[in-house]
Amino acid sequence: MAKAVSHFYLPEDRVPLPPPDAKVSTTACDYCIVACGYMVYTWPLGKEGGPKASQNALKVNFPAAINSGKWISPNMHNIVHVEGTPHHLVVVPDGDARVVNVGGNHSIRGGVLAQKCFNPNKPSQERLLHPMMRVRGTLQAISWDAAFEVLAGVSRHVLDRYGESAWAMKTYSYQYFENTYAISKLAFWAIQTPAYAPHDKPGPGPDTPGLDWAGIDAFSASYEDWGEADVIYFAGVDPWETKSVLFTTWIMNGKNPDKKLIFALPRKTTGVAYGEGKGGLFLPVIPGTDVVLQLAISRVILENGWEDKAFIEKWVSNAWEIDTGMGRGPRNTPSEWFTTWGRYGVGFADYKKWILGYKYAELPTAERITGVPADSIKRAAELLAKPRPDGSRPKTSFMLEKGIYWCNNLGNTTSFAALGLLCGAGNRPGRVIARGGGHQRGWMGGSGYPRGISPEKFPGRRKKEIDLDRWVVDGHVRFAWVIGTTWLQAMAASQELMDVFEKLTRGNPNQIRSFDPKSAIETLKRRADSGGLVVVDQDIYPVDPIGTQFADLVLPAATWGEEDFTRCNGERRLRLYSKFYDAPGEARPDWWIIAGFARKMGFKGFDWKDSNEVFEESARFGRGGVLNYHPLVVKAKREGKRAHDLLRQYGTEGIQTPIRMVGGALVGTKRLHDSTLQLGPPEGVTVHPKWLTSFDTHTGKAILLRSYWEDFQDFHEAVSPVGDELWVTNGRINELWQSNFDDLRRPYIMQRWPYQFLEIHPEDAKARGIESGDLVAIENDNVLVQTGGYLGVDDNELSFAELRKAGHIQATTGSFNAVAMVTDAVRKGVTFAYFGFSGNPANSVVPRVPDPVTNRYRFKLGKGRITKIGESPYKRSFTSMSFAPRPIA
Repeated sequence: MAKAVSHFYLPEDRVPLPPPDAKVSTTACDYCIVACGYMVYTWPLGKEGGPKASQNALKVNFPAAINSGKWISPNMHNIVHVEGTPHHLVVVPDGDARVVNVGGNHSIRGGVLAQKCFNPNKPSQERLLHPMMRVRGTLQAISWDAAFEVLAGVSRHVLDRYGESAWAMKTYSYQYFENTYAISKLAFWAIQTPAYAPHDKPGPGPDTPGLDWAGIDAFSASYEDWGEADVIYFAGVDPWETKSVLFTTWIMNGKNPDKKLIFALPRKTTGVAYGEGKGGLFLPVIPGTDVVLQLAISRVILENGWEDKAFIEKWVSNAWEIDTGMGRGPRNTPSEWFTTWGRYGVGFADYKKWILGYKYAELPTAERITGVPADSIKRAAELLAKPRPDGSRPKTSFMLEKGIYWCNNLGNTTSFAALGLLCGAGNRPGRVIARGGGHQRGWMGGSGYPRGISPEKFPGRRKKEIDLDRWVVDGHVRFAWVIGTTWLQAMAASQELMDVFEKLTRGNPNQIRSFDPKSAIETLKRRADSGGLVVVDQDIYPVDPIGTQFADLVLPAATWGEEDFTRCNGERRLRLYSKFYDAPGEARPDWWIIAGFARKMGFKGFDWKDSNEVFEESARFGRGGVLNYHPLVVKAKREGKRAHDLLRQYGTEGIQTPIRMVGGALVGTKRLHDSTLQLGPPEGVTVHPKWLTSFDTHTGKAILLRSYWEDFQDFHEAVSPVGDELWVTNGRINELWQSNFDDLRRPYIMQRWPYQFLEIHPEDAKARGIESGDLVAIENDNVLVQTGGYLGVDDNELSFAELRKAGHIQATTGSFNAVAMVTDAVRKGVTFAYFGFSGNPANSVVPRVPDPVTNRYRFKLGKGRITKIGESPYKRSFTSMSFAPRPIA
């Protein structure tokens, strides 16, 4: 690594202003869960607006204030094609926004949105432009007709000979209702395959079962609630790093800007520094031990009688209600099994008795396991729950994210929900329990997941969702269609997974040698019959290695700005993401590609003419759900409008789902489980599920779920660092988004973060002779992976200890390298890397053994030996990759 990669941003000194007659569109940011509102201006080359308000489309005098939504930076401008003609493009935050990003606030990610739009003279020129087939080892352009013929020919063979479970899909779960509806309709209704997994997990199912099973929707909160709280407990998340406008607009400000913030994280971040400066608290927890920390806080609250007794009496299920079967429901589902059985779901009296006698909730034990001082645990309990001298209680809210549910999914989420309920949170303004969120919410299922034919089951006769990675590795998949995800880098033990894909694809002797579709089909049939794997990758850029190395077909997708799309943000706010420029080459929306394949297969019901038709059809499948937009579609039809066009009228404000009709008007829903919401009789197509005003259980009361460190302890001990190993945890940072798929094409961002990094504590660095700017190797010689173990018979058969005893746990290796950043922001013994940096995924050193109950990976529990390779080119450079501390405020 002799010299730095050339990612130098060349600043521009002028930006054209849109003229008064520029076309104006509305959209929302394509990236994080917050989905800030943006205005889009397009106009032909050869004309510009002027600096006076009367001379430009923004209607303001320039120069305008920075970060006002009326100021245009160079990264907010691009050149695109509109109806085949070059146009100027400006994408700016909505300076008139009254919701979400009030007044035009925005993140660094949203501030460079214009650069994601295809421009053949910029790095976005790397977009996929044509369907391609790998012929003699090289991807070469083919027609859509040929692509569909090969797809259908191979699919028919695999389905006929090997069955639905050998035909797999791995797709995003968030990328617009129109696309996800088409994908799920194909996978679950037409194909009826159980071999499906969303982008960030090995199979379908809830990310936060502890909330779901307690009766709490993970996105029940509104952003106003975070602004109104007196105290917020953040577990496994710093919103400043991952959803910055939620933090700067609502948490730093909102109705109560003087709130206290408590962070439970293994590293100190900018949000933590801000919180400490405002009288908050930092709990530097050892990775994976949050369940013990949360139980210990709950115990202190109960020992002191600080629980919200009135709330618990009214809103928490008692033992009789649970024992009579009034659990989370519905019948014969995982949520019922785990809430109505005595080991987990109990009434308050039994929960209190249990936790006061539970040794792992005792302060000395909790301090030893979690690394958090006992005094800090007690202080957290006081801030969260101690009544004021006048008897009033603090408005306390609770936010969690992947930092805890990607460690110990079941135990961490159940103990988190219980802690929030003891403090009286979950169904009132400023008192909520919810996820902060990662991606936006764009899933609309065209059919339910066919769990009944999944190859996996719990002990007894109870089926559970598939672990698709294990299913592939164990040789059960013959065809895999990948849409909008890196898959291999994104999953645990990623390098071992790559090795399997290489063996099943490139390592198989049956390789396409002719452009003739019939010849290609026969070749790929032979590969499938010989135990190999046929791979299709559908994306906007070439994805390495799934697309560039392993895929037999690569299909170009149209994306944000290239089609009218819809989805919701983290407070369920539905908006139209307008089409404002031409998709490049032959790129097509994912729904269009799915429909073309489905028609080739002979499936009915895929004859959509445009994305609006998909949206209107999909609305029927959301009725009665959290993301219900069916009333909007019905109202649009009554008024003789397209549903997309009616939604367009709502601009960047949109409307919060579930949508209701009141007096003929559409009304949004601010929060779920809202005990303050007054409802009249449902009007027209409006539905009033019980969970609008109560918790999502049979009784309408939440359920306290016990959490056991013993359920997780054997696995945690097996993956903990030994000898000179350190924890290698991972996550997001403010400047980058996901796998860097757009960031890699932005010199402005890549100059700041040109390489994977590793934060390491000064004492750990000194012991290894490492300084900031050194290139280091991170190697794990004991990456645990699960094979087999699909069928549970006895109650404990799927526990880690029993899986290991039965030979279902094996060890492999993994490694990546990074540029060291020596900082006391991480606790001693812990390092931190970016989770999905292209070419250097931190998931390489993460075990691939999912939670036996929820099938969720423990992505945050990597480990490895850290050794110095040499100096990186960034060590003595002042042009990129700063090593200044991040936790400053």
